Amino acid sequence: MTTKAADEALGYEQARDELIDVVRRLEAGGTSLEESLALWERGEELAKVCRRWLDGARARLDAALAEESDGDEAEGDPDEE
Repeated sequence: MTTKAADEALGYEQARDELIDVVRRLEAGGTSLEESLALWERGEELAKVCRRWLDGARARLDAALAEESDGDEAEGDPDEE
């Protein structure tokens, strides 16, 4: 499985937890420039995974709210009579 495919298979919580670990390692220092760059790149990829999950969740919420509001309009508002 490629890294890209593996990243797409990550759940939000998994990606978030790994991102937290990456940030901790970067903040702790003590890594070489190459290691730091690799961690930074990994963090960027994990942040993209998290963003996709959050964007998807937002879209689902918006759709559910729109569906709910469409249902309310179809029933009619008794206060409007």
